[in-house]
Amino acid sequence: MDSDALTLLLDERAIERALILFARAMDERDWSTMAAILTHDAFGDFGTGPLAGSAAIIELIRSYLDNCGPTQHLLGNVIVEVDGDTATSLAYVRDIHLNSTADPAVRFYTLGDYHDTWRRTRDGSWRMSQRIKANRGYVGPLEIFGN
Repeated sequence: MDSDALTLLLDERAIERALILFARAMDERDWSTMAAILTHDAFGDFGTGPLAGSAAIIELIRSYLDNCGPTQHLLGNVIVEVDGDTATSLAYVRDIHLNSTADPAVRFYTLGDYHDTWRRTRDGSWRMSQRIKANRGYVGPLEIFGN
């Protein structure tokens, strides 16, 4: 295997690992890990309108997750395309949200895709500069988030 192919594999693996860490950070309410993965000037849209900056993205995610019970964000069919110091990734997401206080049988699920853009930093790590969530559908009441 030549060094270019090895570098490509390592870049793809680093991005996939960051995707997984971001999903786990949502479930663990680990806002500092999310901030470390996002670029400061990240752009986002989760189906609720455009967001500018990592703080706005984390604030929106917190507005949902701080008010519900346990969650699990499952990723699948991940595709990563690296082009020099930028990359894109596409991943299926199925997120499950349980009720925090009332009836534990009340759940909210979404099916969708994460369309992400990545930038290589000066130290060689990858940071997410854009996240677009395309929701394919959902089941359950939005009231589970207390909004």
